[in-house]
Amino acid sequence: MGSEVHHRTATVNGLEVFYREAGDPQAPAVVLLHGFPTSSHMFRHLIPALADRYHVIAPDHIGFGQSAMPTLQDFPYTFDALTEVTAGLLQHLGVDRFAMYVQDYGAPIGWRLALQDSDRITAIITQNGNAYEEGFVKPFWDGVFAYTQNPNPDTEAPMRGALTPEITRWQYVNGVADPSLVSPDNWVHDQALLDRPGNDEIQLKLFRDYPTNVDLYPQVHQYFRDSRVPLLAVWGANDEIFGPGGATAFGRDLPDAEIHLIESGHFALESHLHTITEHIRDFLGRVLA
Repeated sequence: MGSEVHHRTATVNGLEVFYREAGDPQAPAVVLLHGFPTSSHMFRHLIPALADRYHVIAPDHIGFGQSAMPTLQDFPYTFDALTEVTAGLLQHLGVDRFAMYVQDYGAPIGWRLALQDSDRITAIITQNGNAYEEGFVKPFWDGVFAYTQNPNPDTEAPMRGALTPEITRWQYVNGVADPSLVSPDNWVHDQALLDRPGNDEIQLKLFRDYPTNVDLYPQVHQYFRDSRVPLLAVWGANDEIFGPGGATAFGRDLPDAEIHLIESGHFALESHLHTITEHIRDFLGRVLA
């Protein structure tokens, strides 16, 4: 297959799942799991940078990117449901064991995959993919948890604000020393997909489901302690959604975790692609050897 990036779809549980794929299918697999409000588009540069050595797969979650966007009546839009589709895609592709790169929403999906079968996970790269309450930055999460605890028009308003072009752009440029390194194509692309009719209700539903991720944290921490899975944290230190405390906390349950704080924000790949790629290639080259 080479380093060329292929853009494919597969049918999983009756839903069309879009994914990007590159590299030799016989090589060690690396699964890239994106966050909100983006898609596998966030990995467009990382995929070819890894595909000479690894079989790289980056799906779009249901309701995001180019994957299907069924209505709330036709799909539950919980993190459990998103995980089920991701697991189904990997089964369809015959990927039994894999390293995973998790960011934002990709983290709780990745943690669920690990809890389902810890032996399948060969290594973890977390880039602002949270697993500890220390990672939640105020005031961002105050608004989220106020909404999840008591959904009403007053608590919903800030959450709808998170779906606006201003906040989508903010997620990309906040904390980045040189915003000119970040292509505006990112937030234009993401916003166009957020603005699709009905997508706002999908995102609000996932916001309401977010506490289920926090509830899993004790199990996730036990998984870390039991498995001693190799973990690399390459974390945008200036992220005002998941702060650097979320990165350093991994060392509590995984003393051998390799933690690198990068002078960037939530989408650190956009400003520090080469730095992050070098860390990943060095890390995977050692732990998957």
